[in-house]
Amino acid sequence: MSPELRREAILEIVRQNKELRVDEIADRFGVSRETIRRDLAQLDARQLLRRVHGGAERPRIGIEANFRQRLTENTDSKARIARAAASLFEENDTLMIDTGSTTEAFAAALAARGRFSVVTNSAGVAWHLHNSGGSSRVYLIGGEYRGEMGETVGALAIDHVTRFRADHAVLTVGGLDVTGCMDFDVEEAMMARAMIKQTQSVTIVADHSKLGRIAMYQVCDLSVIARLVTDQLPESTLMNALRSSGVDVIVAD
Repeated sequence: MSPELRREAILEIVRQNKELRVDEIADRFGVSRETIRRDLAQLDARQLLRRVHGGAERPRIGIEANFRQRLTENTDSKARIARAAASLFEENDTLMIDTGSTTEAFAAALAARGRFSVVTNSAGVAWHLHNSGGSSRVYLIGGEYRGEMGETVGALAIDHVTRFRADHAVLTVGGLDVTGCMDFDVEEAMMARAMIKQTQSVTIVADHSKLGRIAMYQVCDLSVIARLVTDQLPESTLMNALRSSGVDVIVAD
């Protein structure tokens, strides 16, 4: 068995049993304890499981870094994702775009491609569309304003979203695994769900750190997604689930 297939099998075991022991897994696969420890270290680094003394367990639902910090993380990957995602849309398309560091990068890339009609709850997305050389028409959703994220959320914002229809939703997520897309913030998850309902096609933009990651609030099943634009090929278990759900996976150059 190749190392990749062994790690896939390890992930499946921990999903089914919640935890595993190094000794038991080493015996099961007929490899050394040190080999299994290296496997677990790699899977832990990718946040696909959590190493503990003597073994590993399912990853815990974590927390997300603050927005200002996220704006400085994986910036090159997010820029590549943004350019690749922007190239998928044609001038005069109508889009809904939610709040996130990756969607802000996407908005800047989209502005350079021409004129679009955009509905967003993100002041940052709106700013980039108007300050990156574009001529798009932008509708900023009203509602409760949260300054750290530069976004509007809440019941008024959700109601405002229902007044619009669009061809596409372009969304960022807190996590994405075989069960679907998730977010760490319930208000942002509700906004994403509202946008999905008002659009015909959903494109997820997410760098590799989001793949296989678990967040608290479910946004949608994989079957809802038309396209995932990311910077690295997902691990094979997730990739198979995406393909089975009909998701077009695009890896940015």
